[in-house]
Amino acid sequence: MNGAEQHMDMGLRAKVALITGSNHGIGAATAKGFASVGAKVFLSYLRQPPQGCGAGEDESAGTTPGPALARALRARSADEVVVGIKSAGGEAESWEADLAEPENIPLLFDRAESAFGQVDVLVNNAAHCEYPSRVMDACQASIDRHFVVNTRAVALMMREYGRRHISRGGRWGRIINVSTDAADAFGDNVWYGASKYAMESISRVAAKELGPHGVTVNVVAPGPVQTGGYTPESVEREAAACPLGRIGYPQDIADVIVLLASERARWISGQLIHVGGGCRM
Repeated sequence: MNGAEQHMDMGLRAKVALITGSNHGIGAATAKGFASVGAKVFLSYLRQPPQGCGAGEDESAGTTPGPALARALRARSADEVVVGIKSAGGEAESWEADLAEPENIPLLFDRAESAFGQVDVLVNNAAHCEYPSRVMDACQASIDRHFVVNTRAVALMMREYGRRHISRGGRWGRIINVSTDAADAFGDNVWYGASKYAMESISRVAAKELGPHGVTVNVVAPGPVQTGGYTPESVEREAAACPLGRIGYPQDIADVIVLLASERARWISGQLIHVGGGCRM
């Protein structure tokens, strides 16, 4: 959040936010955004071993934007994010968990509750992505990996959140799920897009089921965002296709997620919000 927003009352002070996939990129920016408005933040993440390296390529040394840097960032823990939040006076803890394993989901909520108490805000940002993927090159294992993380895990996370919220008689809650603005037909990334599209449908039903319990459920669909993987050439290309003339950055998405969790968005639920500078209208 920018300086002016830090002084606005977002209604999130002392709320507990659980954010998945928060060791880098959009998730990390979202964790920092919640902490900046006084929320207690629990970060979930899973380090992805660097893959696809060229001979002799040192992933940890990657500094130039591109695929190698993106892989290096995904291989980090959330320690740096947690330390940064605490150094700024915020409250944050983390736990590494593979959400493809269903038994980890209740354990994740247990750990968050042990650290800060009941979870008020759930941000499902963790995702699995293998690029490229095409229908005519369909691989069963790859399809399964996408849907297990991007669809099933999100559904189980919402179910766990809902069960705990209802059992304690909760009357205020927020769920924000992160999709992509190309979910309906994602060219060379079909299984990522399709698994996110299914998640969007589930989110709308969750909004209906959890609305009577005071919980809003919304989906944020980012456009092209520089989380390390776009080369300077691809940044220029994406910026030229965007009405606002630039590529997105994690903070652009994080600000909208925090807004949707705030009291200022109390009457918004069951919606898909495109956040991409007008790339998708």
